[in-house]
Amino acid sequence: MTQTKMIGNKAITVNEEGYLVDFSHWDKQVAETIAKEVNIDLSQRHWEVLNFLQDQHKKEVALNIRKVGSSGVVSIKEFYTLFPQGPLKTATKIAGIPKPASCI
Repeated sequence: MTQTKMIGNKAITVNEEGYLVDFSHWDKQVAETIAKEVNIDLSQRHWEVLNFLQDQHKKEVALNIRKVGSSGVVSIKEFYTLFPQGPLKTATKIAGIPKPASCI
């Protein structure tokens, strides 16, 4: 089941969990809006992690916490600090990519 959500002046289609259905609708304003909904103010460090996640998604690399933590981009501890409410679920939602299979 999908729904349409207004973000700025864009109508964005999201699934029942709030993940974008079409990555081509993602932009920084969309990311900032989703981040604000989960009380995260995006810093440069957040953007580095989001860019890494998007890059991995484009390469069709399956994401999980351990892989992110061993990436050299961010430690698991910092990942939890940056995205405290379930780091992989929250970060992938903000990045506009599908929820990883490893997330419940």
